[in-house]
Amino acid sequence: MNRKLQRRRGYRAVAAGSAALAAAAALATTAWSAQAEAPEATGRQAEFSAAAEAYGVPEQILLGVSYMQSRWTDHGGDPSTGGGFGPMHLTDEVATLAGAGEHHTEGDARGDVLRPMDLSADAPEATAASGTATLPEAAALTGEDESELRTDPAANIAGGAALLAGYQEELGLDSDDPADWYGAVARYSGAEDEGTAAVFADEVFDLINTGATERTDDGEVRLAATAVDPDESQIEDLDLETSDSDPTTCPRRLACEWIPAPYERTGDQPGQYGNYDRADREDDIDINAIIIHDTEQVYDDALVVVQDPNRISWNYTIRASDGHVAEHLDHRNVGWQAGNWAVNMRSIGIEHEGFAADGSWYTEIMYRNSARLVGFLAQRYDVPLDRAHILGHDNVPGSDHWDPGPYWNWEHYFDLLRAPIGEPVGGIDSGIVTVAPDFETNMPEMTACDTEHPAEPCPARPSSTVFLYSEPNFDAPLLVDSVGNADLSPASTRVDDLGSRAGYGQQFVVADTQGDWTAVWYLGQQGWIHNPAHAPVLAPAEGTVVVPKADDTPVWSDTFPEAEAYEGTDAVYRPNKRLYSIDTGEAYVVAEELRSQALWAKTFEGPNFVVNGETVFYQIQVGNRIGYVDADDVELR
Repeated sequence: MNRKLQRRRGYRAVAAGSAALAAAAALATTAWSAQAEAPEATGRQAEFSAAAEAYGVPEQILLGVSYMQSRWTDHGGDPSTGGGFGPMHLTDEVATLAGAGEHHTEGDARGDVLRPMDLSADAPEATAASGTATLPEAAALTGEDESELRTDPAANIAGGAALLAGYQEELGLDSDDPADWYGAVARYSGAEDEGTAAVFADEVFDLINTGATERTDDGEVRLAATAVDPDESQIEDLDLETSDSDPTTCPRRLACEWIPAPYERTGDQPGQYGNYDRADREDDIDINAIIIHDTEQVYDDALVVVQDPNRISWNYTIRASDGHVAEHLDHRNVGWQAGNWAVNMRSIGIEHEGFAADGSWYTEIMYRNSARLVGFLAQRYDVPLDRAHILGHDNVPGSDHWDPGPYWNWEHYFDLLRAPIGEPVGGIDSGIVTVAPDFETNMPEMTACDTEHPAEPCPARPSSTVFLYSEPNFDAPLLVDSVGNADLSPASTRVDDLGSRAGYGQQFVVADTQGDWTAVWYLGQQGWIHNPAHAPVLAPAEGTVVVPKADDTPVWSDTFPEAEAYEGTDAVYRPNKRLYSIDTGEAYVVAEELRSQALWAKTFEGPNFVVNGETVFYQIQVGNRIGYVDADDVELR
């Protein structure tokens, strides 16, 4: 037997009830403690040290792999969006969680009410996480119960170490040099193709070379920077599928897979087709936004949807377990993804395997690969790296979706994009502010994460969201969203209620201050945000704002041209939809100026063309969702 596995049974004595692997004295009683000096680390760091020693895995390797999955955090024993548990993301075939929405059956993702769509087909029922289940194998290697591997961090870390040691043994390698563990690390990703496995391993070794420090749920963990030049040729020994990224538009390092969405007839009528529209966006329409979605189903089932001509399409899908990226559309064409035709025309949509309410965390490798993809696309199309252009589906006007939800870590995502948001401070009494709560410590109370028990509070989880109150105290009602609540009742703290909350990176204009509270203009109201000096959530910012010239100024969901622009074309005038009203004295932050346009695409054979108008719109942050105002109705300041 490879010596990496010889100490397994000795480790079981430590792993059983090992949440207290925090002191060297506890380790001295184990069967293997005489073979090595006990680590001085405490808490989570000690758990990694103990597992690495027990299974003969270089500690840098164990830390690097874990960081790429969970950033060393236990997440309270909740599963990830990819069905993984604990710091080592041991995967299990877990049923879809109770709060999962029907992301691809609700609403009109095309955002075009003039063209009938058949979205009635039932989405595939997600029943298991994508990828190979590693938790049962870890249980067999360590002798631990599967329940312990899900909930006990130390046992979970030991399970991950045992898997790595087993992979190394299968490769016939026996070395303490981290450079000789490239193949085992790639295998741990669970990827079936060589490109994705290599990307995962490359990210791990890049991390080892640069180092990292994180505050976890059980103390700080540190990976010291270590110069390692891994043997990348080991990827050839894994017998994985060869990656073929043609004809994708993707960073070369991501090794994206081409899984095309179909453009096909679905009936006898000219307008019965799917599941995207042909266009020429390189010449006619500027791409100005990237929309972040989550799938609300597992990866494999999302692929079934995007390949169904009766359903909808988007540009990319990213798998949670290994960060694998699939591309579905030529960028010249327009996917049916955002629920708003004006936004669809100008955006690229990226779906991430996950569940907005019940998936308590998204994997690090998915965040990293997504950020690499978004950075590449933003540079290609000159899209600003800010929250007015890198939007969640929950920020799209007129859409009824709320993914990726309040638990998406926008703070970390923008750090990965190398576009960090400013540091929050207290005492801001004027100007523009950026919402910037500390993700790890910001845990607002929400309800309805479990749709079967909507009154029950959600588990306490880190969040990118802050609530706005109608008065500067926590007992005051939330604001009123006239679109979300037709009866004009105050918004709620339901996880899917966007009516009175603001997300990380969004910008608003200060309206008033009182003690630890700051009011901003939001949906035509003053919304109060708790911003104490000891735990601030708002950062000062600069920019341009609009102020209405008159009361009852419309805020539109679209940016379509005036009626005269359609004259002499085969297109039918489509009026913009009014969402909200804003009054004099209010002010809202401007993201950019937009020319009015409409892509006319109604039949399978075409013609498809763009109608350009003279009306100019400004995109503003009106609430949690963006909106548009006619430039003639407002003044810039």
